[in-house]
Amino acid sequence: MEEKPSMASSKDLRRKAIRAFVMVTMKPGTSEEIVRSRRIKGVKMANSVLGRFDAVVVIEANDLDELRRIIYEMIERHPNVVHTETLISIFHPP
Repeated sequence: MEEKPSMASSKDLRRKAIRAFVMVTMKPGTSEEIVRSRRIKGVKMANSVLGRFDAVVVIEANDLDELRRIIYEMIERHPNVVHTETLISIFHPP
């Protein structure tokens, strides 16, 4: 017999990290610089890519305020960032 999720397990789902995918356009020849940002706490992955954007950065944070601080530290303060587009995941499996 299948058990229904308890209130405790539904609370756990609400505590999951926020995941965001930040698409970054850099000044020509500088995309490798943003990839090095994976050393910043909260940055789970950063890759240079070909196509419309120069890099994709995956960030996980506990809340939107922490996400904002990570994005500011990593991207907005970076002198070679031209444009970003941030996609916040509304669901990701545990």
